[in-house]
Amino acid sequence: MKRAEIYALINKFAPPETAEEWDCVGVLAENGNEEIKKILLCLTVTEDIFNQALEQKCDMIISHHPLFYVPIKYKSINIFCAHTNLDLAKGGTTDTLIKNLGLEKSEENGFVRYVDLTSPISVSEFVQKLKKLSPNLRYVNNKNVKTIQKIAFCAGSGSEFIETAKDEGADAFVTGDLKFHTALESPIVIFDIGHFESEIPILKVFEGLLQNKAEIILAKEESPFKTI
Repeated sequence: MKRAEIYALINKFAPPETAEEWDCVGVLAENGNEEIKKILLCLTVTEDIFNQALEQKCDMIISHHPLFYVPIKYKSINIFCAHTNLDLAKGGTTDTLIKNLGLEKSEENGFVRYVDLTSPISVSEFVQKLKKLSPNLRYVNNKNVKTIQKIAFCAGSGSEFIETAKDEGADAFVTGDLKFHTALESPIVIFDIGHFESEIPILKVFEGLLQNKAEIILAKEESPFKTI
């Protein structure tokens, strides 16, 4: 498949014009190879990921996270990314996280998605649900809340939306990259499942978009954080 056709498929699903102004989405590097037969999918392009692509003889790397600086050697392969535009897309990162938990989105507001449960669930029961996705789960419950029903979600790093979630009636918020003072001051229950864990399911969405278009390989990558 031609690389321009692959760009078009992803851009149709996650329009680049919806990305944040500061973001760097789309083509990150191109070589002279326009015919794409093998693609490596990853969250983040690192030297290890680049080497995996070379070892697997891939024609392209597609990532979620952008590169704001592209090392010269990386330009020996086609690299494309969809970041905040993929976060905002219907069926994107946060929607996929919700789906993987067996839940159904009820509404959305920008990067934040909401789930209104038909009946309350205990915090402890929801913890067990999240632990199936993330061994690095941690949570904050400053008000000693026992049950929750309206839950906000933002895959990746979304703690800036805690107040938004509260104002829109959420009892809890699921995200990653929670900082100490943010946790200390949170007015609602927050579940930090980890940046990596909240976004890694999106690679299967990429795979679905590109199936039968090229050979797809999922990169070997994992969270840098380890639970002891």
